[in-house]
Amino acid sequence: MNDILKRAGLIQPGRRCRRRHSDGGSGAISGGPNSVWCVDYKGQFRLGDGNLCYPLTVTDACSRMILCCEGHDGTRHDSARRSFEQTFKRYGLPDAIRSDNGTPFASNGAARLTRLGVWWLKLGITLQRIRPGKPQENGRHERMHRTLKAETARPPAANMKRQQGRFNDWVEDFNFERPHEALDCATPASRYEGALREYPGELADPEYPGHYEKRRVKPEGTLRLRGVQVYLSEALGNELVGAVEVEDGEWRLKFGSLELATFDERRRELRPIGSNRATSKGKLYKRKVSGMRPV
Repeated sequence: MNDILKRAGLIQPGRRCRRRHSDGGSGAISGGPNSVWCVDYKGQFRLGDGNLCYPLTVTDACSRMILCCEGHDGTRHDSARRSFEQTFKRYGLPDAIRSDNGTPFASNGAARLTRLGVWWLKLGITLQRIRPGKPQENGRHERMHRTLKAETARPPAANMKRQQGRFNDWVEDFNFERPHEALDCATPASRYEGALREYPGELADPEYPGHYEKRRVKPEGTLRLRGVQVYLSEALGNELVGAVEVEDGEWRLKFGSLELATFDERRRELRPIGSNRATSKGKLYKRKVSGMRPV
């Protein structure tokens, strides 16, 4: 019967679901749509006009839906934030965002925060970072990147505008037409639904319990605690940090729910969470490309 209907032009054959190799691991991602979004910059490539293109990609881990694929001329905070603002306005806010440890997603400051990460935290988004040298922890995103490069950038387009046109067409096909074996041969768009949390217009300071001491971080990333000036992170400049005494003379510094560092009042030392190494000792430290130095 199907053959008769096809010959009569009454039905169109659907696209076959091709068997694919495993993506190398999902990185223990669970939950429904918008539980975790994965983000990365696909390795840069040179366009026909000689300029470099850095594709910023965002996917929903559950449905594989590509939520953003935009060509940038670098990996700067401002351009990444603009893309995320547009994506949040269109789809809402995820519970968590998973990234690698590169710019602009991580830094050498407290909790490896960047301005982008601080903004996400204020939006109520949990930060997830894969371990260095473990791209398989973002395996499904990396697998998508290989296909993206093969089908849109070999050869590259003449300029950024035309390259973006290729990205847009490819994303449309990937989301709405291409079946995925991991989704039982459904399309990502058929498995995705918008987030319940909408992107807010304004952001307030984090709230802390009444017994916390509250400190506004200076623009250069420092604050004074118990008479000592300590360096946290430039990413936290002008943000409100909470400090609570967890033991006699030992303070825990937090930004919202995120633990930043421990301050030893007796030794006048600040230690990052999970480290025994002091980053400051009663001195003002400023960030340098090679690390920290006292001034």
